[in-house]
Amino acid sequence: MSELTERQIEALLFAAAGPLSIDDLAKRLPQDADVEAGLAALKARYEGRGVELVQVADRWRFQTAPDLSHLMTEERDEPRRLSKAAQETLAIIAYHQPVTRAEIEAVRGVQASKGTLDVLLEFGLVRMRGRRRSPGRPVTYGTTDAFLEHYGLASLSDLPGMAEMKAAGLLSLDLPPDFAIPNPGGPVSDEDPMDLDDDAAPEFHVDYLGDDQNEAN
Repeated sequence: MSELTERQIEALLFAAAGPLSIDDLAKRLPQDADVEAGLAALKARYEGRGVELVQVADRWRFQTAPDLSHLMTEERDEPRRLSKAAQETLAIIAYHQPVTRAEIEAVRGVQASKGTLDVLLEFGLVRMRGRRRSPGRPVTYGTTDAFLEHYGLASLSDLPGMAEMKAAGLLSLDLPPDFAIPNPGGPVSDEDPMDLDDDAAPEFHVDYLGDDQNEAN
């Protein structure tokens, strides 16, 4: 096996977009090239180095040595934007809390999907406040301190009016005609019957970050 064959195989594997089989390599090399011997020599030469030659499903490729893979890991925060449905739901909860899912649906005029509330709960912008003393004992929702911090509010009494709310980025869309802001800038209801303990709160799982059912994109 010539050194030239080894170098040619090395060049092909480094330039390839994916792993190459022996047949792939043979098609590009001179007819008398000993591909298997070249691969064996390369594997031995790179063994123990930062990059190694490995065989994966009958194909060959160079890859980072397993003990150095942590150096290739990059951690970054991926910003996630609230969907239109989530923005509307958050605004309704902020101005009408404590509010039930049925009340949110009545204001928005569409059925609220479980995923929308799950997203707001996962982001920590909304929490379960308690159960309404009414048939079915529905769970009520309210905003959290994280909501105040995110929008730069000292307290719920500092919630802005509709125009200010859009300017602050809380709303970037038009809400349904039935949406109303009760007492803009005024106190928010403190009704909070039978607060739930953390251990008593049901589990929620995020299914998706999308619009509610029956809602056009």
